[in-house]
Amino acid sequence: MKKNIANSLLIACCLLVMVSCKARKQVLVTRKADSTVKPNDVVGKLAAIRASQVNFTTFAGKAKTKLSINNNSNDVTLNIRIAKDKRIWVSITAVLGIEAARAVITPDSIMIINRLQSVYIKKPFSYIYTYASKEVNYKTLESLLIGNAVPELVNEQATINHADGNTTLSGTLNDLVYRLILGPDNKVTQTNLDNQSQAQSLQVTNNTFIQATNRVLPSQIDIASIVKDKKIQVNLHYTKADFEVEQNYPFSIPDGYEPGK
Repeated sequence: MKKNIANSLLIACCLLVMVSCKARKQVLVTRKADSTVKPNDVVGKLAAIRASQVNFTTFAGKAKTKLSINNNSNDVTLNIRIAKDKRIWVSITAVLGIEAARAVITPDSIMIINRLQSVYIKKPFSYIYTYASKEVNYKTLESLLIGNAVPELVNEQATINHADGNTTLSGTLNDLVYRLILGPDNKVTQTNLDNQSQAQSLQVTNNTFIQATNRVLPSQIDIASIVKDKKIQVNLHYTKADFEVEQNYPFSIPDGYEPGK
């Protein structure tokens, strides 16, 4: 993995993200249609969608990941830990299990250690807008990491369409045009975010749903992102995923590391 893309790699993986069929405590699941609401019952449908999303306190996952930034590809392993509404911890390892970078993201800040260049970054959360629309917030990242619907997109102003058993929610959120596709069981199969004025777009596709610790989530997440001249593609497959496990979030800046940009 080249040194000059370590920071971009870490932010991209934090933004987009995860999940494989061989994971411990995971089995392929047959997704059942939601039969609790009528197609024209907007309030009931939105409530059913919210109720179908994964609820958790902590999450821990390990994912084999192929990532390409402007056609420069790398194979890495991501270790992700989440304390809901508090922090996202990510470690990226490359060849021979050597850690290349580590990050902690909170609703207010982003901290990154780039071990390949011996530098660190401490920034407000707004730093992530280098890679994403300003409508993206901490809860957006949490949602994408476990295959949930982005909360702000499930709203009464959305246009709701039903076809072939799927539900599509579409609309605008400030300058962001969005489209959310859900399967018969109200699990998200695709999220599209587009901000034409900022030349930003993001498509996240969820495939092959599995069960982990009595919860259903996608086993594969494919991401395509464009931010001005940056093109990012990510293909993630979990080899491990668990909810409600005790965990820590170690992060310290080694002596001699310099502040990065």
